[in-house]
Amino acid sequence: MSSKAYDFDVLIIGGGPGGYVAAIRAAQKGLKTGVVEKDALGGICLNWGCIPTKALLKNAELMHYYKRSEEFGFAMKGFSFNFEKIIQRSREVAEVNSKGVDFLFKKNKIEHIPGTGSLTDEHTVSVKDGKGKEVRKVTGDKIIIATGGRARPFPKVDFDGKKILSSKEAMILKNPPKKMIIVGAGAIGVEFAYFYNSFGTEVHLIEMLQQILPIEDEEIARQLERSFKKQGIKIYTGARVENLKKTKQGVKVTLSGNGKEQEIEGDVALVAIGILGNVENIGLEKLGIEVEKNSIKVNKFYQTKVPNIYAIGDVIGAPWLAHVASHEGIIAVDHLRGANPHPMDYSNVPGCTYCQPQVASLGLTEKKAREAGYELKIGKFPFRASGKARAIGESEGMVKLIFDAKYGELLGAHILGSEATEMIAELGMAKALETTNYEIQHTVHAHPTLSEAVMEAAGDATGEAIHI
Repeated sequence: MSSKAYDFDVLIIGGGPGGYVAAIRAAQKGLKTGVVEKDALGGICLNWGCIPTKALLKNAELMHYYKRSEEFGFAMKGFSFNFEKIIQRSREVAEVNSKGVDFLFKKNKIEHIPGTGSLTDEHTVSVKDGKGKEVRKVTGDKIIIATGGRARPFPKVDFDGKKILSSKEAMILKNPPKKMIIVGAGAIGVEFAYFYNSFGTEVHLIEMLQQILPIEDEEIARQLERSFKKQGIKIYTGARVENLKKTKQGVKVTLSGNGKEQEIEGDVALVAIGILGNVENIGLEKLGIEVEKNSIKVNKFYQTKVPNIYAIGDVIGAPWLAHVASHEGIIAVDHLRGANPHPMDYSNVPGCTYCQPQVASLGLTEKKAREAGYELKIGKFPFRASGKARAIGESEGMVKLIFDAKYGELLGAHILGSEATEMIAELGMAKALETTNYEIQHTVHAHPTLSEAVMEAAGDATGEAIHI
């Protein structure tokens, strides 16, 4: 690091899963580290995203089992739920996790600087309080921008937190609405559709593209759509929202698709159409740091145009995933301290959707692999053929593996099922190690487990699956 006297060796703007992980990595390596963060440590993910939503979805999963209780031999009479307590539990989970990050900061001697940070020069950050008054100026040899992102609003329609909701407001409603319209069927839209449907809300899920979860494998998305329709969720694909407006009673959405137009009215609308990077009011322009489509431009080690300033996480664009931001933070810190890290392999980043059945994937979809010119061998194993899946009453879904026919290389992995988001890690490791079809097929998997479906799917690719 530079011998010039700065307050910190590494100064980070933002304490979310990118910023706080980068801070811990830097401190572990002996660098004096500070983090400017106006809110609770952990960012959107920990406080208003990944963690509390999974707490809510666990409650939805319990409702899923309650509705099937007779199948398991239980008679559930006089059952009720306390929705306020369900919401309260998710907030408590988030609070405990945020305190955990506080503890890690103290353990690693990282200074949390409360306030909003903006760059005044390439080494200086002005910290302001909630009223916009400067309370401190701090300097850093190296600076990492990790300011995250926010929900993208529908054009010309602002979030009001009452009728037009972002995911944040959707997490803290006092009661389930009678009818919810969700605009956007990516992971956020799909998860909230599952959650509110579980608690009796009539859910209308709208997607402009031709499938829900548009970045997932088509076959997996189709199966999930069938499952959602069985659960009572109303789905509109290939449907463009032409107009969204508030009414006295709630909201009204005008859709067009398949040559016709229709209107849907509801109590509330959840807009889940993407993320905007928080690039405003942090001093990028005065330093000539380039921004494109609300995202800071960086190189493969997350350096901006100003070499000592890095940017990571949602503020640099898709994929907007907490685990991506965290790993980018580690690479950025290792690079700024001269450790020569490997760039991230974005083809091996798992994507997860925590509805039931869950969806998890990495690598190429079947369509993308064919478009790339690969000759393929594809293996599939349905959970209805899994003894463990039948035993636990979760036989929906499948494992689908995509291999290069020539060399047996794993190109993509796609899972729809009860524990898909846990199962995908095995395949991420396999792909990182350039494991072939043969090695996956001949790795002994414990019986009975859901993960046996991975082994069986690998066998199916060569016509050697045992249980189908």
